[in-house]
Amino acid sequence: MNKYMRMAINEARKGIRNGHGGPFGAVIVKDGVVVGKGHNQVVKNNDPTCHGEIMAIHKACKNLGTFDLSGCELYTTGEPCPMCMSAILWANIDMVYYGCNILDTEDIGFRDKKFYEMQQPGAREKLVHELDRKACLKLYKEYKEITDKVNY
Repeated sequence: MNKYMRMAINEARKGIRNGHGGPFGAVIVKDGVVVGKGHNQVVKNNDPTCHGEIMAIHKACKNLGTFDLSGCELYTTGEPCPMCMSAILWANIDMVYYGCNILDTEDIGFRDKKFYEMQQPGAREKLVHELDRKACLKLYKEYKEITDKVNY
């Protein structure tokens, strides 16, 4: 077994044994060094965004002092959901290794499939609607005019 996946499993096990949430743990590695670990804390924090990958990204960013995790690899017990995959992409993580897939996750009672279905054509329009675009474009223009910003 891969040592980093073993660490992700142990992180997940710590979370489920403490009642923090589901069996999802993640470890982020850069140049052979663990820079962040996290496990699902949705129940503990009453926050649906506290997935293992998100918690590991938070810790890695804090430990490295950056929002750019280029050069990092993420090991996770479950295939990343769309939210976590988006965070992984925003963080510039180079590679993701996962243990269980979305069907395995569904088999233990999680509803990840619903989120993949929302990515299908026409599904988003039931939930997402444009509003006050002109006012928001004004805000964007203000931001665009700032010369010393970091776009990410």
